[in-house]
Order: sequence, then structure tokens, then C-alpha cells
Amino acid sequence: MPLKNYGVLACSVVDRRREGAPDDTPHYQLHLTDRAGTHYRGAVNVLSQQAPSELLFLAIDDFRHPVTAQLPPAGSGWTELQSKPGTASLDFIRGNLFAPESMRKLPPDVIGPDNDLSDRLDHYIGRAMGDSTAAVYLLGERWGPEHNKRDKVFGFEPGNGVHDIHMNQGSVGRFRSSNGVWQDGALIIHFPAESRWAAVFLAFQSQAWHTDDRTGDPIETAPARPVRREAEVRILAAMVNPKGPSPERESVTLINASPEPIDLRGWQLADSADHMLPLPSELVAAGSTLVVRGGNGFALGNHGGAITLLDPEGLKVDGVSYTAAEASREGWTVSF
Repeated sequence: MPLKNYGVLACSVVDRRREGAPDDTPHYQLHLTDRAGTHYRGAVNVLSQQAPSELLFLAIDDFRHPVTAQLPPAGSGWTELQSKPGTASLDFIRGNLFAPESMRKLPPDVIGPDNDLSDRLDHYIGRAMGDSTAAVYLLGERWGPEHNKRDKVFGFEPGNGVHDIHMNQGSVGRFRSSNGVWQDGALIIHFPAESRWAAVFLAFQSQAWHTDDRTGDPIETAPARPVRREAEVRILAAMVNPKGPSPERESVTLINASPEPIDLRGWQLADSADHMLPLPSELVAAGSTLVVRGGNGFALGNHGGAITLLDPEGLKVDGVSYTAAEASREGWTVSF
């Protein structure tokens, strides 16, 4: 069953608190407020209850993705989101937010500087607290407001907050009930003075990276880990905004990065709206490229989007995204 109240909190950070061992379920706790003065707590997991215990972590200092244009105004408080593409909802697998294999394991809290998950969160939260113009966004599941009940960490009333600020699909065991698509959590920060976004993504090592498009449950026959294949086709570039009047004929350039030829029979491309484009049944030589023209409903919008490459089993092999700024130059090719 998917998360009951998924959305995004647009807020500012007031305070923070680290919880490490010996807590059973330590979190990195955030005290947050919106423009209306409503108080919230953000509970960020730093240790998994299911082995392996260390979380997977990725921070992107210059995050460029069309989802940033979908986020609500800074400080506007809680906004419930529909779990579907084309909104501010996140999906680590289908949204092409980052390369999953770039995540790394980090312990929750150990002695020494800048060597654990709490240290890395301190870095980004500290920067947000030191910049009066910074806008903080927490995506996850809301709880509360809990009337006549004080928050157990920061003491404000009523208790109110956001948790599940991590990947929310591909789980097994007792956490399987929370699986769903387009409902992943994250911490995203906008620094207007620098015209820059930063993003922090978390996942549990026990979660699978190939999931059912309807339920978000693991695909049992697929490899669990997001490991790039040796025999691999990659998305190299795309002509998103060709010259000439609409409707335009976009194209995607693929490259066979492997040392062996690959038969593309049964392979497909998917756009942001999950429109599928079957690839030509061609044998692509090692190191060669193939330009695939759009059609069959497959379209690359000029306001930002995503392109996903699927193998004959329907499993994601590669994925990229582009922003409205990258698509704004007519006739230019976006290189990935």
C-alpha cells in the first residue's frame, strides 16, 4: 500500500539535532517553519532497521532537473502531491534524478570529521541555516497535526512533521507495505543568490532498484542492484527542440559502449509521460551510434523532461533528464 499522505514541505530550518547510537532508530532531526509560522519536524533516517544497516547516500551540489520547476513557492508549507509523473513527485528509478550506482554507504554517526551521514547532512543543513534566502524542501510522508500533543524532540505544539525522506519502493519484509511508485523522498535546497539547487537522496541497501510499475514492489526476476551492464547501450544525446514549426520531429542518439555488437530488437525508449517508442530491430556495432526519430506518441517537451532506455524485459538500462533551459535553444543538441 503506498504512502497515505505523500507530498512536499516548503520551509526554513530553525534547528537541528543529531541522534546516533545507542538510539534504536536514530534520525537526523530538523525543526522547520513555514511562512505562516507553522512548526514541523523533519525526521531523516540515518540507520536502517533492516540489514544491512548503513544507508545509501548521494548529494548533488548542482542539481539540475525539471522537477525543481514543479516545486511549490518557498516557505509555502505542506503541499500534498499526486504520485504520478509530470508533478513534483519523485521516483528514483523512473524520474532519472541521478545514477543509482553513484550512491555510497555511510555510517550514521562515528568519531571524526566529515565521515558519516550525519556529518554530510550537517553540511547542507548548516548552509541552509546560514543563508536567509535559502528555500528548503522535504519530500516524504506527513504526520499530524497532533493536537494537544507536544513534539517529542523540539517541544512545539501541536506535533507535526514529515518522515520517509528516502526511497519508498523496492522494500521487502515488513516494509513492503509502504511500496509505491512516484512517492520517493528527498531533501532539496534552493540557494537563489547562487542560482543553484542542491539535493540529498537516501535509500536502504535492502531495497531493490527494479520495481513493478504499478505497485513499486521488487521485480523478483530482475537484478536487485543498480549495476551497469558490461554489454550496454547508453543515451548519448537528444535533439529536444528541432528547428521549424510544431509538431517537431525530435530524435535521441544512442551509443553501444560495449565491445560487442548488440541487437536492439525488443528495446524501447520512454518519455516523461511513459509513452513508449520501440527501437529499430538493428544490430549496433561496438562503439557505434544510432539516431532514433520520435513517433508513436513519444515526445520530448521543451519545458524539461526525461528519457529512459528499456531492454526487451522492460528493465531500465539507462536514463537521463534535461531542463527547460537546456531545451530552450532551438536546433541545439542536448548532450548527456
